This record gives sequence, C-alpha cells and structure tokens, in this order.
Amino acid sequence: MRRSFFSSLLGLVLTAAALTASPFLGSPAWAKSRIKDIVAFEGVRDNQLIGYGIVVGLNGSGDSLRNAPMTKQSLEAMLERQGVNVRDGNLNTKNTAAVMVTANLPPFSAPGAKLDVNVSTLGDAKSLLGGTLLVTALQGADGQTYAVAQGTVQTGSVSAGGASGSSVTKGVPTAGRIAAGGIIERETGFQMVNMGELRMTLRNPDFTTSRRIADAINGKFPRSAQAQNPTIVAVRPPAGMDMISFITAVENLEVEPDGPAKVVIDEVAGVIVMGDDVRISQVAIAQGNLTISVQETPAVSQPAPFSQGQTKVVPQSAVSVDEEKGRKLLTLGGGASLKSLINGLNALGVTRAT
Repeated sequence: MRRSFFSSLLGLVLTAAALTASPFLGSPAWAKSRIKDIVAFEGVRDNQLIGYGIVVGLNGSGDSLRNAPMTKQSLEAMLERQGVNVRDGNLNTKNTAAVMVTANLPPFSAPGAKLDVNVSTLGDAKSLLGGTLLVTALQGADGQTYAVAQGTVQTGSVSAGGASGSSVTKGVPTAGRIAAGGIIERETGFQMVNMGELRMTLRNPDFTTSRRIADAINGKFPRSAQAQNPTIVAVRPPAGMDMISFITAVENLEVEPDGPAKVVIDEVAGVIVMGDDVRISQVAIAQGNLTISVQETPAVSQPAPFSQGQTKVVPQSAVSVDEEKGRKLLTLGGGASLKSLINGLNALGVTRAT
C-alpha cells in the first residue's frame, strides 16, 4: 500500500502565518453585478406555511393505529364530519397516515394561484407511495389560513423486499411532494406600491458594497438612497415616481461588490483556498514528497510432527518510509499575489496527492 502526501500537506499552512491579507495593497476589480443579484428587498420574501393532515389509500404501509393514537383520533373525527360514526367500532387499518404538510407562500401571491406542497409522515408509516392527501388547511405564523392542499403524493422512491426478509430502498418513501397541490386562499396584505421608503438588505454585508450601492442609486436618482449600515440601504422614490417603477429602475443598476481577503485551510485534505485579494508576505517554500510503503507477506507456521499443533498462516509486514527532500527552494517577495504563488509551486513541480 502506497500513499504520497502532498508536500507534507503543502507545508500545510504554507507557513499559515505567511499568508496575510494586506489592506494597503490594491485589489483587482471585481466583475460588476446588478443590485437585484446582491440584495433582498424588504417584504419581498416567501412566507412559510404548515398544516396537519391525513393521507389515505396506502397499501398497508400506513400508521399502526395502536402505536399512533393521533392517526386514529383524526380518522374518527374526519369520518364523523362525513356522517359516519366509528367510535364504537374497532378501527384496525394500516392504509392511513398522519402527516405534516409544509409549503412556501411566494410574495405577492393572489388567491386562486397554486403552489407546491411537501408531505412528511408523523407516525410509524413505512411509505406514502400511492397515497392521497385529504383537504388540509395551511396556516402561517400568525395562525391564519393562507392555503389549502390536497392531491396524490409523489415520493420518487423505490422499495422492494423478498420472502427471506431482505429489502432494498432507494430514496425516502416517508416524505413526498404534491406538485401544484396547494391553492392560495388569502393574500399576505403587503402593499409595496404605497410605501414611502424601502430597505434593501445585502446578502453579504459589507461597508464598501453598501456605500457603492447608495452612490450608484444617487448617481441616477439624487438623494434617493442612504447606506445605514453594512447590511441596510434605505431608498425613497423621487417625486412623481411610485415605488414599483423606482425599484424596477434601481435593481438593474450595476455595482462592483467588495469582499474581504480570506484564506481557508483544510488540514485533513491538505487543501488551501485563497481569495484573489490575498497577498503573501516574505516566505521561502521547499517541496518534497513522503511515501509510506506497507508490504504484507503471509508465512506458514508448520508444527512439528505428532505435536498436535495446527498449521497457521502468520502475516509478516514490512514498513518503509521514503522521504524526498525538497529539490528546489523558492522565495516569494512581500506582497506576492495568488498568481505568483501558483507559478512558484508549479516551478517546484508540485503535484496533487495520489
């Protein structure tokens, strides 16, 4: 067995202290991005919905009513609403399952629009394959019902078993999805057009980027934007312009987002990741390889005649270590860029681990 370690894990920290991000060195220009790609607009977001429901029509893979009392109670209550009294009987079906139903309500959704819902078992059901979710109300965090869901559950899983008890399962049969299975019944009530001020939230907070966004907006609409902190940029539409038209014009403006210089070191895999803004202080690099060889040679132990011993195979191991010294020594001057480091490592003949 042979294993070559990547330059002692690339010197592994490449003397990590030598990797420094200097704020005094100029950084290369980033590609410009549209404002809509790097910020989120206040109020323009999904709202999470949740509900409790019953899936029926399962082929014996549902909850055992003895172990899942909530399923039995839900089934009895549902049948009573349909005029069927089963409380005096002994329900013993495994074709139903109690489930939690979740969905995301998109922003500005109107009543009658459809949305996808996710269904997950709550009891000891084995699979939802082939089941049908009965009408389930979906509530928001305020307790109000915003949508209802119903339909056939698609799990996207495959399971099979044999008479000996062996089985195989691909995917998760206890969770599924109903495409367009929910119908929106209520709007969230968020009216953006009448807002006098709107806040934009940077997905990656940064003082420089927020300042650049405000400058780009003020360059086209004077005194319309203010960078309040590294995360928030508040905007106001100019006189005679509504918020929708204003945001439509603002979101397509381009800015150059800034970011900190970072070094990420994975000591286990021997991987170092550096951003393009990172600069390296004065450092010398030498590269060599370490090879460990383990050779197994089985030997036979034969007992003497009439000794009542047993013949055994005795393993014999030979371990050797071959350390290759650095073939060259490379010096990188202070302020060297990532490209300079890569060129230096390539000049040393550094290769990936094998």
